[in-house]
Amino acid sequence: MSGSSVRLIGFATFYFVYLLLGAAIFSSIEAPGETTRVQQLRRMRADFLNMHSCVQDGALEELIEEVVRASNRGVSAAQNVSGEPNWSFGQSLFFSSTVVTTIGYGHVTPLSKGGKVFCMIYAMFGIPLTLVLLSALVERLMIPSTVFLQFLNSRLGHLYQPFNIRVLHLALITSGLVALFILLPAALFAALEPEWDYLDSLYYCFISLTTVGLGDYIPGDYPNQPYRPLYKVATTGYLLIGLTFMMLALTIFCEIPELNLGSLFLMRADEITGDPEKMRLQAAGGAPIGAKYTEQNRFQESKDNTPSPDDMTPVHARP
Repeated sequence: MSGSSVRLIGFATFYFVYLLLGAAIFSSIEAPGETTRVQQLRRMRADFLNMHSCVQDGALEELIEEVVRASNRGVSAAQNVSGEPNWSFGQSLFFSSTVVTTIGYGHVTPLSKGGKVFCMIYAMFGIPLTLVLLSALVERLMIPSTVFLQFLNSRLGHLYQPFNIRVLHLALITSGLVALFILLPAALFAALEPEWDYLDSLYYCFISLTTVGLGDYIPGDYPNQPYRPLYKVATTGYLLIGLTFMMLALTIFCEIPELNLGSLFLMRADEITGDPEKMRLQAAGGAPIGAKYTEQNRFQESKDNTPSPDDMTPVHARP
């Protein structure tokens, strides 16, 4: 078995253990609170039935199931909830952005068959378009990032190795982006959302910009939220800009070869072709299949790499 395959198996084992560890920790943290909440709801249900003896338990259960089903689709049954419908233009724009950016909160979903079909078609074209747009924006943003890296090299190149400077560059860019697109927006959301504290807002920003999109916190859904359409549009812009800069940080990270762990699992040419000893014998006894093509390529490359007379002439001596 090749070395890359052994490393891949080891990494897959570590990944599975990581999933098991996460499940164990989440279960130990969240299970007690869930148990307490279930007991509280059962007591409230029993008290309600005792106070209203005319209500049957089965009828109450059907009502609760319907309310929960509607709530999961973004429809509230509370009488004091007044505000913009789920499918107004502002809300629909916010929903469209969560679809094409693959955030997918899931708090509002198409209910009709036509809406579900259109959502699939819309996502099929919208997701690639979004990736193209974000990639183009990141390519433009890499220009000032590269200028900043060159500045660090000019100032620190005589003191530190290139790898250390690139890590410093990544750390500075990432710190600035975290402050600008996670810490600062979290403070704004905490001030605008009545039921959110700073941790809730920080959690929302991180979950959204990493495209996890759990949907447990949605900005602008509080009853009687002022300027709700404008708030939703502004949040849509924040998500698109934030995702762009998140991709910028990932691009800078991937351009540091020493940090590219994916290279550990790449198969070498001898691993793909077969036994290296067999390849050596083939090279000694006769040219293997495709050798002629390889030699032609090498000859062509040597011709292409040969400097022209103009290239060998000094610049100041050229006509």
